[in-house]
Amino acid sequence: MKKSYIVDLALVLVAVIWALNFSVIKVTLQEIDIYSFNGIRFLFAAGFLLIALWKKGQKLVFKKEHWLPLLGLAVIGNLFYQLSFIIGIDLTFSANAAVMLGTIPVWVAVISHIFTDEKLSRIKAIGVFIAFFGVFLIILGGKNDISFASETFIGDLICILAAIMWAIYTILSKRFLKHYTPIQFSTLMAVLGSIMLFLIGLPSISKLNWSELSWGVYGAFFYSGAMAIGLAYLLWNYGLIKIGAVRTAAYQNLVPVLGLIFGIVLLDEGLTLFQYVGASFVILGIILSRK
Repeated sequence: MKKSYIVDLALVLVAVIWALNFSVIKVTLQEIDIYSFNGIRFLFAAGFLLIALWKKGQKLVFKKEHWLPLLGLAVIGNLFYQLSFIIGIDLTFSANAAVMLGTIPVWVAVISHIFTDEKLSRIKAIGVFIAFFGVFLIILGGKNDISFASETFIGDLICILAAIMWAIYTILSKRFLKHYTPIQFSTLMAVLGSIMLFLIGLPSISKLNWSELSWGVYGAFFYSGAMAIGLAYLLWNYGLIKIGAVRTAAYQNLVPVLGLIFGIVLLDEGLTLFQYVGASFVILGIILSRK
């Protein structure tokens, strides 16, 4: 099998893992608070990547001049993104969250147009407009009122913020992947993220009654940590190196489709007609924006 196909299959696997992760988290947060879950799952992620780094015979090293930029990137990609990601899912439907976070390629296109040499073509601009119109329909068509008193409305907005954070993280990561291997970079980001998020979650973690947690929660720690962060981040960064940010981000197109399906099938989340139409517009817009 050609290496290009291996990269493609790896990124499809990432999309499946991330799409299912929305439903896994939504169910798990019925038993455990968001801060404890986030802090613990990141320990699983960091542990998974440290073992993978050791197996590869590589070391967790970084250049002195990169210390502050890498710390800043970890704050964006792990602290800000992960907090908004988990809070957003907790406050809205997992299907909504999947679609909102599916706009990441759109934000990559917009931010790249403003701050880099990669400019939007006419068809990309149309795709961005269609995707944003779809997001508007999803929020407008919700069963709850559009107000800051509505949890789903707040959750949708927070998920959009998370998408922006990940887009920025994706664009900025590429410069560091010229200096570090995907596994070195992924491990460094996960270790920094685990320290930040564990410290934030420590007050809640210290109050946990571990005997009351079901085996499903422990499985979610592993899946959402080792798989959705550890393995997925590793494959994502591998894609960035091999096929670039644009093609890698394009595989995010699969996440809202699969996430919508998982949310409806596994959690029986009933969306309104407006929201189904909006999701279709978002997916179409994402595809056009990556054309």
